[in-house]
Amino acid sequence: MKQDGQTIDGSQRVQSIDSLRGLAILGIFLVNMPDFHSPFLHINPLEWWRDNPDRIFYILVDLFAQASFYPMFAFLFGFGAVILAKRAQDRNQSFPLVFSRRLVVLLVIGCVHAFFIWHGDILINYALFGFFFLLFYRMSGITLLWLGSLLFAIPALLFSLLMMLIYFTIPDEAVILTNFEMVKASIEAYQLGTFMEIFQQRFVEWYMVNNLGNGIILFFSIFPLFLIGAGFAKLKWLEKTKEHQRKLAMIAVVCLVIGGLLKASPYIANYNYFTVSLQDMIGGPVISIFYITAIVLLLQNKSIAKIVSPLANVGRLSMSNYLLQSIIGTLLFYSYGFGLYDKISFTTGVVLVVVIYFLQLVLSTIWLKYYRMGPVEYIWRFATYGTRPMMKK
Repeated sequence: MKQDGQTIDGSQRVQSIDSLRGLAILGIFLVNMPDFHSPFLHINPLEWWRDNPDRIFYILVDLFAQASFYPMFAFLFGFGAVILAKRAQDRNQSFPLVFSRRLVVLLVIGCVHAFFIWHGDILINYALFGFFFLLFYRMSGITLLWLGSLLFAIPALLFSLLMMLIYFTIPDEAVILTNFEMVKASIEAYQLGTFMEIFQQRFVEWYMVNNLGNGIILFFSIFPLFLIGAGFAKLKWLEKTKEHQRKLAMIAVVCLVIGGLLKASPYIANYNYFTVSLQDMIGGPVISIFYITAIVLLLQNKSIAKIVSPLANVGRLSMSNYLLQSIIGTLLFYSYGFGLYDKISFTTGVVLVVVIYFLQLVLSTIWLKYYRMGPVEYIWRFATYGTRPMMKK
């Protein structure tokens, strides 16, 4: 059997990065679960879940998870790309070639996920936006940080100003309304439809989020985090945490204050497109930087690091676990599975997230006792390099 030498030994990994990936998988699952079991894309959630405890749990997920974990994944994507570039250079490989192959494989996996499993895929966007990263990866860490921050802040502020203008000039247009026609279509397709009817509805909802207009917004929501993560990696702020402890603590405090206020804005003021844009486009990514810096600082404590070590196991199998969540979610709720779509409460969805994620913690820990990587990670690496990576320990 041919081995490609690409397997990363445990000693080479930055453990805190795997823990962050594991946390991101949990946060993304919390955010995705309502979309698995209800027509979340087409509703005003505060009207849909009026009664407690559903309303309370929705607000908690909205404040602490919504729009804060896909930016964390984007940050980690950029961080990992810099590490991959360094390894490619050490092996006299062409990083643009290796990375491009990696992105093509990721795009294929994302297309299978989006069109045959669940419409809320993030992998297609990461794969397509990743090609732009090749124009920037040689820049210095400080340049990447500044450029990423500006590319994030300027479009987000301009879009929020546009939403504010609409809110003050045409207030009715800023109200978030439930689209009952689309709600009915989603329930009929996912709860009762054939596989082909589900496929068609899945594509409609994927395109609603990923059309050209939204694609531009998504680009400026995701790509700048690639650059910021790459900047952190080049400056080694997360690898040499003790050297940069004061700097990371300052970033964490500033991001907590600014991000926390913006995340809470729909509940401080009115719940409308303006405040939700502040919450999601600015508050969410800012809070994700708080999570990253605060958790890395906390992991300097050996007791805390030991307690949360199972998160790192989930993170090492992040792609497999992310896709597994979608498979379980759609099997539970779609008609070709148990058909529970629109039949459970928000609270039950949160309980399911806790139970399923706990099982992922256990299974990931057991899996990594015998194997070096997850099944999807194996396919990804095999297809990228064209040689079989070492799987068993």
